[in-house]
Amino acid sequence: MGRLALRGGRGLLDALLPPHCLACDAPVLDQGTLCGGCFAGLHAIVAPLCHNCGLPFEHEGQAEDGLCPACIERPPAFERARPAFLYNEAATRLILPLKHGDRTELAGPLARWMAGAGAALLAEAEVLVPVPLHRRRLLTRRYNQSALLARRLGGIAGLPVVPDALRRLRATPALAHLGAAGRRAVMAGVIRAAPRAIPRITGRRVLLVDDVLTSGATADACAEALLEAGAARVEVLAVARVPDPRAAGRLA
Repeated sequence: MGRLALRGGRGLLDALLPPHCLACDAPVLDQGTLCGGCFAGLHAIVAPLCHNCGLPFEHEGQAEDGLCPACIERPPAFERARPAFLYNEAATRLILPLKHGDRTELAGPLARWMAGAGAALLAEAEVLVPVPLHRRRLLTRRYNQSALLARRLGGIAGLPVVPDALRRLRATPALAHLGAAGRRAVMAGVIRAAPRAIPRITGRRVLLVDDVLTSGATADACAEALLEAGAARVEVLAVARVPDPRAAGRLA
């Protein structure tokens, strides 16, 4: 009877508020889904990809020992990063409304896709930590989109989340126009672990949660801070990955 009542309630809700695509106004069969056109525009990242940073390769010949040139030249502090999608126009229609448009309901569907892409990482993780916002940006935005994603992922995977484990010690300028070296320079010394969160991090396998990976500089700064706080290992799970960091300024 309970299931019938639930179905009836959903049917009434759909009649009053017909389901629409998460990314556009096209009608769909179920709430919280994408229309065929928007779903087709998403590019799931699968092998071949860089083992460390998750950068997708066009073919196997681009990799050297499974790594991209940037990771060979300067290995990141995190062991693996896995994004669910390529950061393209279809992905921005989901990520930017979550990030800047108060579309917090998008965190649920995005987290489900992330959980599928990062199943191996979630299976080994012991605690989830979101990439932090500076307090001034948090006051302006009123929420941290990475923390919303982390909470949803924690619910899916049954893992604890420490939303305030990391702090941004100072505000940073927009990074979209900078290359990898410039981003690393801006992020140097910006992230630190919150003292009260250290007991929940020490000795744990930490999965860092972010929305978009570009050069990996922010994730790297977070991983360094977590390792300094005693984390046993840090890996990264993100919604999307910029295919070529040199294109970040055109996509962000």
